[in-house]
Order: sequence, then C-alpha cells, then structure tokens
Amino acid sequence: MGSYFRNRIRYWSLILPAVLMLGNIHLFAQDSRPLQVGSNRELFVDQYLIYKLNNVTQELHTPRNEGVVLKFDNPWEGNFSGYCTIIKDSSQYKLYYRGIREAGKDGNDNEVTCYAESSDGFNWVKPDLGIYTINGTMNNNVILAHVAPATHNFSPFLDANPDAKASERFKAVGGTGKTGLFAFVSADGIHWKKAQEAAVFKTGVFDSQNVAFWSESEQQYVCYFRTWSDGGFTLYKGYRSVSRTTSKDFINWTNPVNMTFGNTPLDHLYTNQTSPYFRAPHIYLAIGARFMPKRQVLTDEQAKALNVNPNYFKDCSDAILMTTRGGNNYDRTFMESFIRPGIGLENWVSRSNYPVLNVVQTSPSELSVYVNESYAQPTAHIKRYSLRLDGFASLNAGLKGGEVITKPFKFKGKELEINYSTSAAGSVRIEILDEKNKPVRGYTLNDSQEIIGNEIKRIVSWNGKEDVSSLEGKPVKLKIYLKDADLYSLKFN
Repeated sequence: MGSYFRNRIRYWSLILPAVLMLGNIHLFAQDSRPLQVGSNRELFVDQYLIYKLNNVTQELHTPRNEGVVLKFDNPWEGNFSGYCTIIKDSSQYKLYYRGIREAGKDGNDNEVTCYAESSDGFNWVKPDLGIYTINGTMNNNVILAHVAPATHNFSPFLDANPDAKASERFKAVGGTGKTGLFAFVSADGIHWKKAQEAAVFKTGVFDSQNVAFWSESEQQYVCYFRTWSDGGFTLYKGYRSVSRTTSKDFINWTNPVNMTFGNTPLDHLYTNQTSPYFRAPHIYLAIGARFMPKRQVLTDEQAKALNVNPNYFKDCSDAILMTTRGGNNYDRTFMESFIRPGIGLENWVSRSNYPVLNVVQTSPSELSVYVNESYAQPTAHIKRYSLRLDGFASLNAGLKGGEVITKPFKFKGKELEINYSTSAAGSVRIEILDEKNKPVRGYTLNDSQEIIGNEIKRIVSWNGKEDVSSLEGKPVKLKIYLKDADLYSLKFN
C-alpha cells in the first residue's frame, strides 16, 4: 500500500507540471482572442485596448475651472444642498439637487428636491414651478417635497431604454438604509410619482447618492449604490464602498455584488457617480468623491471665519476617475486626483468637491463636468469644469517619440477616426498589423500619412487611401507612433 501511494505521488509530480502548462496555454489562448471592438469609440481611460507601451504613458488630464454657475441661495436650498445630477435632454440641460439649509438627520422632511434648467449649460434659471408650497410660497423650484427619505438623495436619469413608456421617460431612485430605495417615474423630469408604493430594493446601506441608468451594452438597468467594505450591505464598517445590482424592469432587482478595484488600495468613496459616457456608452465613467476622514486642513479659527458648520471641516475630499465596462470591477488606472480642491480654505472642508452625476457636451469640441463646492457654508454652489471631448485621458509621448501596440481586435467599418493633438513639431502615424505582428500591405508605417494638428475628428489615411473595409472582421492590431502628441480616442466608422 505504501509503495502504491509513493508511485502515485511520483506519477503526479511528473505529470502535474505538464497539466498546469497546458492549462496556462489554454488560458493564454483565451486571453489572446481578438477583442470585439466593432464600431465602438475607445477611450484610453483603462487597459482594455493597450498591449504594449514604449516611451508612451497614459496621462490623466485636469479639467479647466470655468467658475461658479449656480448658487444655492434660495431659502429652501442653502449650505447643505448636494447630491446633484445634470441631464441633457435634447437641447435643454436639467439640474437636480437636494435643498436643505441646516444639517439634520438623513431623510428628514425638511429636505426637498430642487430643479434648475439651462439652454447652454452655462447660464441657469430656477423656474417658479408652483408644485409645492415651501416657506409660504408656491413660487419656487421644488419638484419633490414631503416624500422623505427619497428627497435626501433623489437621483434621476433619462431612460435610454427604447421600450420605455413615454410617461416614464425619466426615472429615479432615492432612499436610505432604513427604508430601501424607492423608484420614481416622470414624463417630463419635473412632475414625479412613485413607480410603486413599496421600496424596490432594500439590500444596502444607501447613505450616499445611489445611481441608476439603462445600459445600452448590457440591455438592462443597473444601479451602483453605497455599501461598506467590511460591513457588507448592512453595517457601517471599513471603507465607504460601492455595490451593484441589475434589473430588466426597474422594479425587480438581482442580488447585489460588491464592486472590486483591482490591485489598488481602498479609498473612502463617498459617491461613485457611475454613468455611461455619451460618446461611448459601453464605457461607464465613475467621477466619484474621494473622502479623507479626519484629514483636517482648517484650524478652528479659520473655520469660524468662513462660517463653516463646526461639524464639517475636519475632513477633506477631492474627485477621482474610475471606469467600468459592466460587471463588478472598477478600473483604477489613475489613482491620482482628477479634480483637486481649489485655491482657498473654503475648498478644504468636509464633503466638498463632490462631482455632479453625469458629464454633458456643452460645445462642438467641449464637455463639462460640474462639482458641488463650499459645502456646509453660506457660499455653497456648483462650479463648472471643462475638457475637450473624450479628453479624460490620453496616450502621450514626448518629442523623442514612442509607440503603442494594441491588443488584437476585430472592427466594423470603412475608416478609422481619431481624436488627437500634436505640437507643431509633433505627429501621429498609424500602422495596421496582422495577428502575427506583420504590417499589413498598404497600411505600413511608410504608407501612413503623418498627421499633424489638433482635431476632435480626423480620418486616418495610407497613401491617400482612407478605406480599411478589406480588413473588417479580421483580427488586426494597431501600432501607433506618437511624437509630442496625445491620442484621446479612436473609432471605426
């Protein structure tokens, strides 16, 4: 018997390495299968398309401060207004936010949901809607009141589901851990009603802005909501974190899963603000609020001079950028701050610098990100920040030049479009490789046009030829040569 087991052990010691090697070969074969890029616009905010970088880096770009666009100065708004959402509905911009002047228990009846609108994203009007009597007048911009706790963190979205009813073109979620999340629907984004009286989802803490939307790529509703890293779905323990649930009908939701963050250290994520990027809806941008508890900047005297609520200046916060393509993993390629707190002590208080949900296009070449600033102060407001379209991050090379090789992929289309910027001395050139890394005849580096300039949309050409339809559906790679240049996105049309 002892001899039998010794022989079996010897057998497996010889055979197991070979089995493991075959398994690794199989996994490698799976990992090397071509990506299905199709005609999606691909941004360089994650590692999805990148195989190899040589003297090229992924650079996170800093949005430009464009100044205050809206002050929380109505009597029913005030210092603790927050959990804001911006929606572009055709040519109109709609802005939603919590109104509350004095801090109180989450979900108290003094919290209201306020509304503002704009034709350009820069200049905002608070219309007198006449829906509720607030502070003795119906001349106010309140769209929800006396439906606590949903008004604490009411978070709406424009439903992109092609099967959505016209009467439910807008949807929203709101609620706290004690009650769960309630679902709301609206035809116009101003007049709202509950989808049903009972909460639609209860497995979470929800002490944040919990966000939902229709996913075009997943063909279902998804909701990203507050949980805690060590406390799961019920306890306030560990780090403020994010979990996810999905639904086909916005009423019945799946068992939630915790979001993961790759091999990165945990941060307190006060809000996640996950939403599909309007030019690449398969990529969900999460421009969240990173909270640094007990990281105090202001002294007691400085806080008193600013008239900051005494309970809200012993921490600080900034904005970070994560991404996900569905599933339960966030990509944190960039751990650095996306939007740093501004100059001035008023920007270094607790729960300030919280990004507004969604980014929107505000000119042919520009998008806007909005941030809730000067929290817990009489000067609380929303500020606008701008970026070029797709300009969250780029592949960047200096004047010495560098190259990028993509993973193998299959595309649909007849031409390759890029969003790029070079210096006067810089350039972009693109070579197409086959799956064996050999340049494809007619699409080599020597055939490639040297591209110089700064354009949101440029069609790449080789010897004056833009047509790449002969390669459609075949596994290819791109070898991108950059010299003092940034490449923000690419897309096959």
